[in-house]
Amino acid sequence: MSREQIIALALAALLVFWILGAYNRLLALRQAVIQAWAKVDEALQQRRRAADALLAGLRVPLAAEQGALDAMQAALTETGAATQRMNAKPLLPAHASAWLAAEAPLAATSSRVFALLEHSAGGEALDEPRAQVAAWREAEARLAFARQLFNETARSYDEAIALFPTRLLAPAFGFDAAGRI
Repeated sequence: MSREQIIALALAALLVFWILGAYNRLLALRQAVIQAWAKVDEALQQRRRAADALLAGLRVPLAAEQGALDAMQAALTETGAATQRMNAKPLLPAHASAWLAAEAPLAATSSRVFALLEHSAGGEALDEPRAQVAAWREAEARLAFARQLFNETARSYDEAIALFPTRLLAPAFGFDAAGRI
């Protein structure tokens, strides 16, 4: 083997090892984004359980406000559908945008229901719903941290994809930018 052949072989081996390392790094970062979404999903499930119990507990005491309760239920359903899409593919920016769009009406309707509950004079009949509001708020706090983790992880993933020369390989292996929530 000539010296040039040895150098060419060494460069080819170096290139193969670099491609393998870059692929593994991007794969690990993508998996980290998926794991970060799992934490968001856990907080969403906790919030959903609190919301379901809250709405069930308010149907009788706030019978005159069924429109507000129904609006919150509809917003929860829409958020649930967007969450299912994110569960299927948490890196797609379109799914992240749809999830964000579904969250906005839920924030508005839940604020309305909480205000109605706060100004109700239902006595002990509203003790359990008020406990569910506390559970909701705890889940919201947890959700805020999980969203921050997701966004930071997605940003790291996107930065890795954008680095030269990795950005040359990313499309070949199907690594696309992640959405933000």
